[in-house]
Amino acid sequence: MKKKTALLLAAILTASSLAGCSQNASTEGTGTAAPEQTQPSQEAAANNTPAGGKITYWGLLSTTESPNFSNRGDEPFAKAWMEQTGIEIEFMHPPTGQIKEQFSLILADGNLPDIMEYNWLADYPGGPEKAIKDGVILPLNDIFAQYCPNITKYLAENPDIDKMIKTDDGNYYAFPFVRGSQRLCNTIGLMLRGDLLEELGLEVPTTIDEWHTVLTAFKENGIASPYCPEYTRTDLMNADPFMAAFGICKNFYIDDAGKVQYGGIQEGYKQYLETMAQWYKEGLIDADLATLKFDQVNAKMINGTAGASLGFAGSYMGTWMGAATAENPDYLLVPAPYPTLEKGTAAEYGFKDSQYSGRASAAITTSCQDVERAAKLLDYAYGEKGHMLFNFGVEGESYDLIDGEPVYTQWIMENPDGWPVAQAMSAYIRGNNNGPFIQDERYLDQYYALDCQKDTVDVWGATNADKHMLPPVTPTSDESREMSSIVNEITTYRDEMALKYIFGAESLDTFEEYVQNIKSMGLDRALQIQQDALDRYNTR
Repeated sequence: MKKKTALLLAAILTASSLAGCSQNASTEGTGTAAPEQTQPSQEAAANNTPAGGKITYWGLLSTTESPNFSNRGDEPFAKAWMEQTGIEIEFMHPPTGQIKEQFSLILADGNLPDIMEYNWLADYPGGPEKAIKDGVILPLNDIFAQYCPNITKYLAENPDIDKMIKTDDGNYYAFPFVRGSQRLCNTIGLMLRGDLLEELGLEVPTTIDEWHTVLTAFKENGIASPYCPEYTRTDLMNADPFMAAFGICKNFYIDDAGKVQYGGIQEGYKQYLETMAQWYKEGLIDADLATLKFDQVNAKMINGTAGASLGFAGSYMGTWMGAATAENPDYLLVPAPYPTLEKGTAAEYGFKDSQYSGRASAAITTSCQDVERAAKLLDYAYGEKGHMLFNFGVEGESYDLIDGEPVYTQWIMENPDGWPVAQAMSAYIRGNNNGPFIQDERYLDQYYALDCQKDTVDVWGATNADKHMLPPVTPTSDESREMSSIVNEITTYRDEMALKYIFGAESLDTFEEYVQNIKSMGLDRALQIQQDALDRYNTR
């Protein structure tokens, strides 16, 4: 890196040390010290990894890593990765909540880290093809062919994934994070106090009416916040299960005819808002809804003042169960299915993540002076040994092979320092939806240590959501810029109005006016861009 870049990154990393708590109640570490120089291992020599200087790697330090490590280079995972490949890595991390701002600062400087881990599909203005044309990242087609036998083999064996990770122009642009099976895609859903249901003689709710009955019973029996979601977290609220009951998704989706639609203007969205407004007025939804962050939701779910929430089976349900049962052994969280209006039916819509969503994808930048080593470093994760490292860590330390199957050690599952399983895993693996590799479903079977967690896979997955999901389409550079401008304006207005409607500050009698306002912001053009991109994707 040139001196100018070093000064810029030093300023970024210094600023990050002053950053406050993240939305997951942990401070994002930003130390820049690289680990001690590692010597190429016999395995690295066997892989013909060329000698050279260190590779600079920029990307977010997750909130399951940051409570215990200020830099990924200090983790056993990273040390093992460097030892096994013989390539030294200097990790650089933006402050929590500032990844887009710091990304823009680095791009403005022009001297980039060798590798940048980012959501190029969703967060780069103009999309990944524009990033290539802007001279920010390298197209990877020739690089895959020359230096990357592992990912090349994987893509040849998985044409559906191959289709997802390139642009309409046919360019590969990043080493992707891929969920290795459909079971790994059902990650977000509703959970509520099963011990209270039993105490009150109630069943797990499956319809909107049953949810109203349960939340009302919670309220009448001393639960101050019957439903307490982390409203400020966009990915969770975009997956709001209560919306699915009314036959819509919040954003863009594919209808039964294969056409792209936008949920935020549909009649079902109005019905959803009416329901939420009613529940809020009755005190069934947390009074501080608009400002709820993880630390508040976390505290209320653990201390018993909240009865139900929305989140992940691992870092939410597992964490809350572990903390709450220490004080109340009867405490139990159970998953609830995506609700419907009619009992006995499955939700047509709902949340299901794509096997490739664009997140945590590592691109090689045009500033990289040693493309071969950067490519071989990243390709390692897609081979057999790298797959085991990224998913299970170091044999004998984080996992053992028992009857040929990887089993996490007691250090991971019952950490002697009291780390939650998610934090212990993050010391040794990148398996928590975080990083360029293929996620192994055997990880999930152990990460979900509790029966209630294991149940989420089937309970939350019992929808028809996959047929309505937009695949990872790539609008053209011009379309992406236009789309971004339109959607940013629409989303800001939609979300502001949603709170006004829920809080009763705005009457839902104005809903048609609200719809017309969104259409005037260019919704029809956005729908056309998405439809054109979908049509091109389908012909890849």
